[in-house]
Amino acid sequence: MRILFCSRRYFPAVSGMSVYAANLLHELVAAGHDVTMVSQYRADEAGTRIYGGGPPPPVPGVRVIGRRSCGEEAGGDFERDIDDMREVIRAEHARQPFDLLHAQYGYPNGWSVLLAARELGLPCVVSIQGGDGHWVGSCCEMHRLAMVRVIEQANAVLIGCESFAGEVVDRLGVARSRFTIVPGAVDVGRFKPEPGREAADGLGRAADPVRLLYHGRVDRRKGALDFIEALARLRDEAVRFAATISGIGPDLDASRALVAERGLSQAVRFTGAAEYDRAPAAYHEQDVFVSPTYMEGFSNTVLEAMASGLPIVSCHAVGVMDCLRDGENGLLVQPGDVPALAAALRRMIGDPALRRRLAQAALAECRATYGWEPVGRQIMQVYAGVLGTPPPDGFDPMLPRSPCRYRDAPHLL
Repeated sequence: MRILFCSRRYFPAVSGMSVYAANLLHELVAAGHDVTMVSQYRADEAGTRIYGGGPPPPVPGVRVIGRRSCGEEAGGDFERDIDDMREVIRAEHARQPFDLLHAQYGYPNGWSVLLAARELGLPCVVSIQGGDGHWVGSCCEMHRLAMVRVIEQANAVLIGCESFAGEVVDRLGVARSRFTIVPGAVDVGRFKPEPGREAADGLGRAADPVRLLYHGRVDRRKGALDFIEALARLRDEAVRFAATISGIGPDLDASRALVAERGLSQAVRFTGAAEYDRAPAAYHEQDVFVSPTYMEGFSNTVLEAMASGLPIVSCHAVGVMDCLRDGENGLLVQPGDVPALAAALRRMIGDPALRRRLAQAALAECRATYGWEPVGRQIMQVYAGVLGTPPPDGFDPMLPRSPCRYRDAPHLL
């Protein structure tokens, strides 16, 4: 099968979308498919500071086409980038026809692929991931209509979990039947416990003081600031810890400032962006993973921590509650509840048996359920089901232009 995959973000951008795309491409190539990836990238100072940026690197077995998102950089003109992606897809199809188009993210990529599929007479698949499900469509009428049309018209719509599907259904008023649940996944060959830790008494073992890891996008919507506030409470209660904040993002400067303000500079270190190849070692160097996120599509970092054998403190949040259950394979608190977060961290720091039990349960579930090989097969089964079906055609390709808060902060979309 000849597949066009249109990615919203890819390496060197630091993003869960990059990880998802890399693993899916690997599975498609391994299955013998002919794959072309068109990926947007930021190359301006603001975008690079938040995500990391620059053209996508070569991917073994994949034709890679990087397209600078000049419209997004120039005041959030997503429509300019949509036109660019459509032109590239049309040109690549003319060079060698595709069988199917797959977009990562509902807008702008899903909309551009929907339009291209209509023009070229091809079926299309769209993956709803992260911000497009949580926020896009709540920002303005133009993007609400785009998201609704993508979900209603694409030949298949993939989403990571039931809680996330429920949120999108409630927010946009689309039918639940439009979604196919394909869970998040992790490369369990890359992410695994540190050598020697998987022995009966190894999981849950910790240094003194216990090392706490926040790894991922440094964003208040991911709970980065809540994590720091919870650490300040632990310090005031004389609970010993060492904390690492790994990653970059829109609230990196705010997080550094809050650490200084709370007098935590000796207890909290910032390590900056961690390349994907470096990520397994980042987990191995820590004892407890902390993700006080407000919402996820399906958290890559939670899955990576599970696979790495770390006990986890997180939240009863969309995209987390589907794989973590409080007291069973993690400790969960309500998003934004800093006192409860501090209490969960205190409990995890002080109870080695709890750490061991939660880590063992999370590791076993991750290996049984969230490996990329079965998830990749599930996505390819979706492809097979839509192959040869009529392209999307029952929608108005024109959208009414409207003011949108994401034009002033396009990185949030």
